[in-house]
Amino acid sequence: MSEAEQLLAPINQFLQCETPDSWIEEAKKPENLPIILKDHLACELKAGQTAMFLIRKYAVDKESGQLLFDWFKPYEDYLYRKKGSLDSLAKISSPSKALLPKTDSPYSQDLIDKMVMLIKEELHHFFQVLEIMIAREIPYDGITAGRYAKGMMSHVKTYEPDALIDKLIIGAFIEARSCERFAKLAPHLDDELNKFYISLLRSEARHYQDYITLAEQVAGTCIKDRVAHFAKVEAELISSPDSDFKFHSGAPVAN
Repeated sequence: MSEAEQLLAPINQFLQCETPDSWIEEAKKPENLPIILKDHLACELKAGQTAMFLIRKYAVDKESGQLLFDWFKPYEDYLYRKKGSLDSLAKISSPSKALLPKTDSPYSQDLIDKMVMLIKEELHHFFQVLEIMIAREIPYDGITAGRYAKGMMSHVKTYEPDALIDKLIIGAFIEARSCERFAKLAPHLDDELNKFYISLLRSEARHYQDYITLAEQVAGTCIKDRVAHFAKVEAELISSPDSDFKFHSGAPVAN
């Protein structure tokens, strides 16, 4: 069994379905590479933002929340406001001050530790995707969000701590599906991108487990039924027809 297969084995058990062959056929078309890379770039930032928002809302004091906001601002300025450059992004470092956990939350420190590590990796991958796009003269000219994350977020409960538990479970599915798609896509790409996507699989394979571990810790009880619910929702979004081709879209609808 290859390294990729070993990494994917638990991920494939966690997910309820595989990526449809029709999505792979669409994704491997050379003319769709700009869409894949632009959406991937946005997804890396979104993954980091999601982790940042969870820390700010549930785990740290106001001053630490501002440190996180400031950390992300140059990346958001680059993507959304066309401010900055690759060189300026390369000089950004994580907050130098320690993030202080809320004293009234028993899970704050674990949430901070796991999510900060995830943020660092997502922002590094954002930078790597951006490097590839610039080298290939693929501009980031904006891209609309697909239905995937929004479709799952519509199932989040409205009261705490269940809302946080649901958000963490959703994070696990998004991370797991990303890894599954890295592996599905890699064999159909040129050598540089093949190696890049396999490296992403290697570095991000544990992210979904971190999210599930945190969800279990917050719940303090079995979350099997809730995980099963989101597994069904996620599989439906991935396998059903989708007219908007994106990195996490469903089965493409023929034009």
